[in-house]
Amino acid sequence: MKPVRNWRAVLRYAWSIRLMLLAGLLSGIEAILPLLDGVLPVPPRLFAVLTFLTVGLAFVARLIAQKGISDEK
Repeated sequence: MKPVRNWRAVLRYAWSIRLMLLAGLLSGIEAILPLLDGVLPVPPRLFAVLTFLTVGLAFVARLIAQKGISDEK
């Protein structure tokens, strides 16, 4: 495995990276949520569903060429 030539641009601008960071944040919130039981009126599986949807969108975004950051040869 070797990184793409423009990996810095990919890290900075790619929607797949942004969505994976959001999924990580949502997963962290889901892990902390039991500690806040009763404090926040949040349905128990909300963050799990949001994380699942975000990872799915990140997968799709990774397959779509994005203007200005595609690895052109």
